[in-house]
Amino acid sequence: MSISSSLNAGVMGLNVNSARLSTISDNIANSSTAGYKRSQVDFSSMVIQQRSSAYSAGGVRVDTFKDVAARGSLISTGSATDIAVSGRGLLPVTDTSGLTSTPSNRQMMLVPTGSFYADENGNLRTQSGLFLLGWPANSSGEVGNVSRNSGVNLAPVNISTSQFTATPTTEMDLGINLPADATNAGATTGDFNLPVEYFDNLGRANTLTFQFSPVIPASGASNQWKVDIFDSAGDPAVSIGSLDIEFSDAPVSGGRILTATASGGASYDPATGAISLSLPHGPVSVNIGRPNDSQGITQLAAPFSPTNVSKNGAPIGDLKSVEIDEKGYLQAVYDTGLRRTLYQIPVGDVPNMNGLQALDGQAYKVSGSSGSMYLWDAGAGPVGAVAGYSLMESTTDIAAELTDLIETQRAYSSNAKIVQTVDEMLQETTNLKR
Repeated sequence: MSISSSLNAGVMGLNVNSARLSTISDNIANSSTAGYKRSQVDFSSMVIQQRSSAYSAGGVRVDTFKDVAARGSLISTGSATDIAVSGRGLLPVTDTSGLTSTPSNRQMMLVPTGSFYADENGNLRTQSGLFLLGWPANSSGEVGNVSRNSGVNLAPVNISTSQFTATPTTEMDLGINLPADATNAGATTGDFNLPVEYFDNLGRANTLTFQFSPVIPASGASNQWKVDIFDSAGDPAVSIGSLDIEFSDAPVSGGRILTATASGGASYDPATGAISLSLPHGPVSVNIGRPNDSQGITQLAAPFSPTNVSKNGAPIGDLKSVEIDEKGYLQAVYDTGLRRTLYQIPVGDVPNMNGLQALDGQAYKVSGSSGSMYLWDAGAGPVGAVAGYSLMESTTDIAAELTDLIETQRAYSSNAKIVQTVDEMLQETTNLKR
């Protein structure tokens, strides 16, 4: 009977508008919640097979979903560990149980933004109990080969183990000029000393001293130098190697290394232009330049000049802060000026963002509707870069929600009027018997 179908359609209209009212209430309540994604409803009509004699109202159905693909505006904050994705993608996190679970059993979730802080154990977490995940970096700041289709290589980001650090010296570069006139017959310039500070595995500072002694011939110019290398780690300083260098005076290659021969525990590789030294903390490579190369040590008619002497490594440093760059690299900044990469924070993406299952705390997890997750490098592929000192605002537009609220109220009242009208008509039908 068509009048009964009208009643069913009116009741359905009340139900779907109640659902819409619930999403509007949720959106308005979370208008100031960072990272909140607006809830939406999708109405679709229902059609009943019609007969020629009468029309039956099918009604309406509703589907609710989170518009996870929507992007809120980024706002600047004063905290380096306030993190957001400036574009498509979400950050990987886990809950408290995930800290001690194996990676395969860990509950992995995704969030668009988070205000993280270091807890008493050094783990970066939000106030709602979500812990940031990342790929641990090695001493060179690289993460190597990692699984991008799962979180098996992800680990909770912990900065307590990096409170203090010391980086040993492994490489040196000697960009210096030796005075050509010092190798002339009768020269009295004497030796030239070049002390270079280095750091061992415990962050202690020591000194390598390079003593350059010109070989003075009876006549003419020898263009030859003897280099003795002393290490202050010994007591007294001990010789750890020596080097005999001859420079060219040819028209094209004048002033450049012609030959170099190492001895006394040092070795020289002409292909790389580096001396290999064995120090107590490990091997150190000292670049002096290749034969006929303008880099490294030269002998020109100029004063003794250490123009470009450098080395890697750093003394022991105290952690001052952590920062994250646009590529997702979380770096520790020490009071010595050293910056060390601790983790790389990937950005997760799925084919259907709106198919993700919503959880508490603006978190989401992969579902059958979302498709499989892939972990991208930040700023690569379809995903956006990672922004530190930033949070993502809620995607709720208060003005639009209030407008929807008025429409929902009117639609609910209209459907209630249908129910009231059907009731009156059924009452009239009942009165026909009297």
